[in-house]
Amino acid sequence: MRYEVEVKFHKDFIEIDGNRISVGLTSKPEKGEANRELVKKLAKHFKVSTSQIRIVSGLKSKSKVVEVLNPERRGGEWV
Repeated sequence: MRYEVEVKFHKDFIEIDGNRISVGLTSKPEKGEANRELVKKLAKHFKVSTSQIRIVSGLKSKSKVVEVLNPERRGGEWV
């Protein structure tokens, strides 16, 4: 499943609205640190391993497209 992700810095949160996700990251956007934090945070939320999260586009942008392989479903909803 693919999601449009908007990253905000200096905050720590995750909000999902359909296929859009807003994520607050505390890591600096240097040397891939923020992207690693994003992948870890999404993997924890979707209860998958980090290898099942892939940044499809936007590696150097606040707007990204992320693919989650085999996300868990709860009550018919993707979590």
